[in-house]
Amino acid sequence: MGSAKRQWPVLQVALDFLELERALKVAAEAAAGGADWIEAGTPLIKSAGLDAVRALRRGFPDRVIVADMKTMDAGRIEVEAAAKSGASVVGVLSRASDATISESVQAARNYGTTIVVDLINETDAVERAKQVEALGADYVDVHSPIDVQMRGADPFDELRRVAEAVSIPVGVAGGIHSENAAQAVAAGASIVIVGGAITKSADAKAAAETIKRAMQTGASIPTELYKRAGADEIRRVLEAVSAANLSDALHRGGVLDGIVPITPGVHMVGPAVTVRSAPGDWAKPVEAIDHARPGDVIVIDAGGVGPAVWGELATHSALNQKVAGVVIDGAIRDTPEIRRLGFAAFSRLAMPNAGEPRGFGEIGVAVKIAGVTVKPGDWILGDDDGVVVVAREQAAEYANRAMDVLERENRIREEIQRGGTLASVVELLRWEKIG
Repeated sequence: MGSAKRQWPVLQVALDFLELERALKVAAEAAAGGADWIEAGTPLIKSAGLDAVRALRRGFPDRVIVADMKTMDAGRIEVEAAAKSGASVVGVLSRASDATISESVQAARNYGTTIVVDLINETDAVERAKQVEALGADYVDVHSPIDVQMRGADPFDELRRVAEAVSIPVGVAGGIHSENAAQAVAAGASIVIVGGAITKSADAKAAAETIKRAMQTGASIPTELYKRAGADEIRRVLEAVSAANLSDALHRGGVLDGIVPITPGVHMVGPAVTVRSAPGDWAKPVEAIDHARPGDVIVIDAGGVGPAVWGELATHSALNQKVAGVVIDGAIRDTPEIRRLGFAAFSRLAMPNAGEPRGFGEIGVAVKIAGVTVKPGDWILGDDDGVVVVAREQAAEYANRAMDVLERENRIREEIQRGGTLASVVELLRWEKIG
């Protein structure tokens, strides 16, 4: 059984897969790229059981194998089971009782393994780290949960404080990539735990090599992927993903059903300027151009019917204001000219006849299109597949989740190109509903 290294820092790859075969392939690539510790992540253990740990031990006899059990109770039996399966390090949650942590430590001593205590969601991570060190833990992990990462969390401040408070090695997990791995080491991490930046990479070997180099040299090596954005970076992330990615992130939601692109090949992103207008009344839609800021998207509820409330002249006006695009639950006209101008226009209908500027309606109010409420400032993403809306209050989180979808698809695409099929790569038959 591999023993825990004492040459710090080490790179740990977290295999948070559901499919064991995929996990083993990535583990082999990551190990070839210099990953020192290989973790059977909690999703993998829940999916494949401790066979995942056994398989990693057989495949990588010279590496430290981590079983991320996230034990909360029955510490002795869970540690015994993981240790007998080949784990070098077994994970216990800091929220477990002192009795469970003590039992886990004692079992680890009996079975020749070590204990890492995960401080995930700990209210006072520094104080609890000191307590679990006193209980005999070999390591502690400062862990930013995936769902918290999606909201732009930064684990490094907590990492510094924990590393200064304890004498045992400290790991850090959650949103680590080649740009910030060196920062993690500088903040006190002895164990740099990387998941998606390796496991979602089309070339996990190269990804591990790059992160290991960053750790060793102290360099920040740029990456376009795996970074989680804050509220000030929503546009950057949404410009990198597709409407399909965002809809997947929203659990297949947010779609303005029936709204189709007028201009092919566009990628429209921006916060909404909302308009409610009577059918065929183009006064408020045109006035909204004067309210819009550069990069905004005008979203018009015209009742889903004609006549047209937007055309070539409104498009010229919108381009002068640097409006990112228009979405119309109603009708548009002059579509050949709008396409030639390259303006991002999406509409339910197209017809040659315009309505009249009567001035009915409002600007800057919530509207409902295809059953989806769109409020001023909500983020809009449109491409050849259609239009998706994400609420302003959740935009950073779901932009990050959309990026996660894109990253995962990059890895699956690569596995298909190596000769797999989609059904075989994701083990589709295994996950079909029974009964």
